[in-house]
Amino acid sequence: MVRLCLAIWLWLGAALCAAGLAVPARAEAHQGLVAAPRCHAASPADRSPVAMIERAAWNCNDSDWRADQPVAWLRFEADSWQGAAVPRYFFTRTARHAAITFYALDADGTLRARRFAESEGKPFAAGPVFRLPLPEITPATQALLVRIERPHSIPLLTEAGIARHNEDAGRSLEEMMLLSLILGMLLLPLLFDISFYLVLRERFVLYHATMVVAMMGYVLFAGGLVSVVASLPVALLAIMAPLFWALGCGAALLFLSAFLERGALSRGMRRLTFGTGCWTIAVPGFLALQLHATQGFDDIGYFLTIAPAAVVVSAALVHAIVRGSRSAKFVAAAWCPLILTSIERLARGLGLYSGPAQLDLMMFIATGIEVVIISLAIADRFLAIRRERDAALTEARMLEQISTRDSLTGLMNRRAIEARFDDLLAQGFDTFALVDLDRFKAINDLHGHQVGDAALVACANAIRSMGDRDAIAVRLGGEEFVVLLRGQRTLERAEALRQAIPIRIAQDVPGLELPVTASMGVIVLAQAQRPTMQFAEFYARADALLYEAKASGRNRMAYERLTVFSQPPAGRMRRREKAA
Repeated sequence: MVRLCLAIWLWLGAALCAAGLAVPARAEAHQGLVAAPRCHAASPADRSPVAMIERAAWNCNDSDWRADQPVAWLRFEADSWQGAAVPRYFFTRTARHAAITFYALDADGTLRARRFAESEGKPFAAGPVFRLPLPEITPATQALLVRIERPHSIPLLTEAGIARHNEDAGRSLEEMMLLSLILGMLLLPLLFDISFYLVLRERFVLYHATMVVAMMGYVLFAGGLVSVVASLPVALLAIMAPLFWALGCGAALLFLSAFLERGALSRGMRRLTFGTGCWTIAVPGFLALQLHATQGFDDIGYFLTIAPAAVVVSAALVHAIVRGSRSAKFVAAAWCPLILTSIERLARGLGLYSGPAQLDLMMFIATGIEVVIISLAIADRFLAIRRERDAALTEARMLEQISTRDSLTGLMNRRAIEARFDDLLAQGFDTFALVDLDRFKAINDLHGHQVGDAALVACANAIRSMGDRDAIAVRLGGEEFVVLLRGQRTLERAEALRQAIPIRIAQDVPGLELPVTASMGVIVLAQAQRPTMQFAEFYARADALLYEAKASGRNRMAYERLTVFSQPPAGRMRRREKAA
């Protein structure tokens, strides 16, 4: 386990190095990125660009970003691109909106406008961004105003920029390779889940598989990998990443509620964890759809309603670790980086501060850490459950054996033979021999019950020592035994067994004043068809024959041959024979 954890942290170090190398490469690739917005504002829908120019309504600090108003505004100043390449494209994070209008403001007050609907945005292959062409920017242009109608995301505003070339806002090659590596790593635990579920039908395996699929979807859409292979509408791309994240967070809570060992969570904490998981899938999942009717609150609502997931997960893990859960320690190690990066993403989503899109790489790396450690946790839990189930099956077999075996002799008891009697008849055990030791009460009275028990054990050993595979021995209770036989010469075999009993008792229990003999009543069934007679009927007939054998002097057999038809013949066709 120590070696595995060391390997994980070595992989983490390599991933962080790769991420560190990726940032300079991205900065070099973005030399054509001219400017970020200098100021921002929010307004009602009827506010005109002229009014925005004239009024001092701009916030030129990196704070108080708002996506809950009908319109959001961005302002780029000419001095940010003077002396550099003239910008031609607007880039920002893929998020839902109604329309974006650009206003190029010249020194003489001229406004050149260009408006684009949401569907006209062009997702950029290699990043969760889309681009739009700008109106003509001339040397006389003093500012560029951007009017975003019904914005649904603060990063749509904070991560906006203008650039000269299409490629200037894409991810670097190193970043894309890192995302591809993480996506490939997610396939392995999914295969593990499928394999585990085929062997062990546990709900937590399905929850984890759902969580892995959601993580794969999040990496594809939030990482921008999907745009490399498919051209999808901005509206679809915008909702899929938060939707997958809500599904993944909810599935993680459901997984935690079902995964930990029995007793690791109290009933109340387990219910809270499960309920929070359902809430996270339902409520933030709905807000992730970013319907225009919910534009005023869905952005902040999404982050506020998903925040309890991190709180409940942390509380549940601490609760389980305090109660001694081994699995909770694995999960805590796996989810700690993910929880921390989620809190950072939550802070940016709420507009508490703004940061570059590269910060999302921390969450993707944390996802890679999670899948490796959780896969180990599931494997460990899988082995633990197998051990628990094997122990339970062993205990169940022991209990079954105790309930169906005579504790003194080890032979089957009456309960066991009655449950199997019909099947045994169908298998050809057509001879029912009832054995009773003669004058057994005298042994107990003269020598004590311990010697009597030894005589009963010797009788059982005599039956076993015959080595007859076509004979089944049962102790009914007291000194009564039943032997079922099938095959040829069953009467002769039953008589040989009866005669072996006194010899074995005399051998195994020395000091008895008189030999202990046995009497036997035997029913031999000649079947025309499978009979409908029950165990009790056979026992009653054999007991009557046994009584006759004892009345005739003991130490002998009385038997009866029965023929049973499915329909009675015209005359009496039952033949009875007795021997002594």
